[in-house]
Order: sequence, then structure tokens, then C-alpha cells
Amino acid sequence: MGDRRRKLPEPAALKRGKAFHRAIQQEWRVETEGRVLVEKHILTTSGRTGRVDVLVDDDSPGGCLAIVEIRATDWDKIKEANLRRNIRRQVRQVWRYIESQILGGEYVSTGLGKDVCPGIVFPRIPKSQRRRKLVEESFADEGIVVVWHDEKIR
Repeated sequence: MGDRRRKLPEPAALKRGKAFHRAIQQEWRVETEGRVLVEKHILTTSGRTGRVDVLVDDDSPGGCLAIVEIRATDWDKIKEANLRRNIRRQVRQVWRYIESQILGGEYVSTGLGKDVCPGIVFPRIPKSQRRRKLVEESFADEGIVVVWHDEKIR
């Protein structure tokens, strides 16, 4: 007797998030110099396995290792009461990846002198300037650069 459970269709928001994720990873593969690894499994300092969305190693001994998290978060749809909690959760996730590399990650070419440069990519700038400022400053306070994919380069 086979498994008769029907697979439910993916929610539209999940489909959009996955499509955004794939598009950003492809942009990094095409537009970035250095070794670009997507969906890179790493061992966190707690001993658990994590998955970095994009990891870029510039392959120079004194260079940089970029850790990029891709999130399809729509900050306009998050309730006011949940904003800070959502930000803190995402910051903790990125810092787990940062710490794994600072403390001897396998993809730090030399093990010494490599800067770890974290960033997070969101699809759209929030409509509210106050929300945008809160998100950007909260991540910046933790050393994480926020990139809005829809923001024009000046």
C-alpha cells in the first residue's frame, strides 16, 4: 500500500520567496569575482549544520569572506509588535554563520587574516522610512550590511 497523502500546493508567498532566493544567488554567481558557493553547508559553533545562502571567498590571504543571507521578508506586512523580534531572529542566524567562519571555518583560505563581511538582501525597501531606518540600523549595530534589491544604485 503506497502513501496516499496528497502533496499540498506551495503557498504563493513561499514560491515567491524561493524564486527571489534563486534569482539573487544567480546574480552573485554571474556578477562576483572569487569563489562563489551557494547553499553552502557549514558547521556552526554549536555543532549544528547551517546553510549559507551565498559564500564568497576572494581567495587572497588577507582578503575577505562574504557571507550573504537572502531573505524575502516583506517588512511592510509585519505587525509593529513583531518587528524587533523578527530582526533579532535574523541577526542571530547571520551571526551563527559569521562565528563559524571567524572561529576557523573550512572556507577561510588561510585561517588567518581573513575578514568576514556579512550582508543580508531583502527584496523591497519598506514604504515607511521609520521601518527602513529601524531595519538598517538594527542590522548595522550588529555589523551586518542591509541591501534592498529594488534600490537603484546611485
